[in-house]
Amino acid sequence: MENLIEFLSLSDPNVRYVVLGMVLLGICSGVVGSFTFLRKRALLGDAIAHSVLPGVCLAFMIGGTKNPLFLLVGATITGWLSLIVIDFISNRSRIKPDAAIGLVLSVFFGVGILLLTSIQGSGNAAQSGLDKFLFGKAASLIGSDVWVFGILCAVMTLVVILFFKEFKLLSFDPDFAHSIGLPIRLLEIVLATITVLTVAVGIQAVGVVLMSAMLITPAAAARYWTDKLFKMVILAAIFGAISGILGAYVSYTETAMPTGPWVIVVLSLIAFFSMLVAPKRGVWAQYVIQKRNQNKIHQENVLKLFYHIAEKGDQQFRAARSLDELLSRREFPTSILKRTLTALTKKELLDKVGNNQWKLTDEGEERGKRVVRLHRLWEVYLTKYLRIAPDHVHDDAEAMEHVITPELEAELDKLLDYPATDPHDSKIPR
Repeated sequence: MENLIEFLSLSDPNVRYVVLGMVLLGICSGVVGSFTFLRKRALLGDAIAHSVLPGVCLAFMIGGTKNPLFLLVGATITGWLSLIVIDFISNRSRIKPDAAIGLVLSVFFGVGILLLTSIQGSGNAAQSGLDKFLFGKAASLIGSDVWVFGILCAVMTLVVILFFKEFKLLSFDPDFAHSIGLPIRLLEIVLATITVLTVAVGIQAVGVVLMSAMLITPAAAARYWTDKLFKMVILAAIFGAISGILGAYVSYTETAMPTGPWVIVVLSLIAFFSMLVAPKRGVWAQYVIQKRNQNKIHQENVLKLFYHIAEKGDQQFRAARSLDELLSRREFPTSILKRTLTALTKKELLDKVGNNQWKLTDEGEERGKRVVRLHRLWEVYLTKYLRIAPDHVHDDAEAMEHVITPELEAELDKLLDYPATDPHDSKIPR
């Protein structure tokens, strides 16, 4: 608790610089990375991250100093150059974009390693710590670095705010954006520029290897929680900031733990948690929806079965039916059938008679009748409009009967001119 209070107080200048730097980087990466993620350019971020290394090395060789602003200019130039080369290869050759990204990534990174090795063998004392750009060293951030982070983060956030609607159209429907006269090429240049700047700023803290994760993971985690772009961008920025704080805290309490990798670990945990428990899109939510749909299908099939037994037999729709009779008319796993009968009884769609018999209620009969009706209407549609043979339409109708809405039912009935029988001459209940 004492360490936590001391950490949150930010009284130590080193802690203050690291925390502020990582928070700013997390926010910036979340905001800019959201558009990279939505445009399915995750590999592009990886290519830029590896391509900025030769720019950092060349800037140092020319200037002879590790001035962060000077190194940033070099990183931005080679990052931009990598985008131009990828675009040129993709448009002027038969090489596909993903292969072009891999090619450029490898070549630029290889050149960066060669330059870095040359610098390390040059005997220049100022080169100490330059190799940290490979894996990052957030603990080495100083006040001037934080100022650069802060200014660039503010500029890039302002750019996103000013061009938010345009970037939104570019991400979801570039063809429509072009049709209404938006300068697509200019917008792509602006978006690419702030992406390159984000990567160039971040490599000092998390390194070339991990920067692509810093750019994409907050957006990927945020996407699970919302369908709205604005909310997604805000959530991605929050996730990036939280990971920066927690990563810095782990590094503060455990001296052997590097900040950058821990920031990525925290981000990965947030993304994994989001993937599991997020509403609608999470694994658990999808499982619940799937189970609910399966139960709905089982219940409607059982109600339909009650209706079919009466229709093809004694015409007693309210007669009690035993478990054995139901199983003899349609294959059901016994456990699923018992569970479904219990659920239908609780919903008052069935009444239990004795120990092992059930009968339809008023509402249950109507529900069963409607499922039969939808099934037969869809069979008529398939045979009349799609020219499918009557003996090939049952399976399709078996699936569609559970998803046709009342509105579509009315439209279908009208389109078919209110048919009385299905292709097998079975009566369509009204």
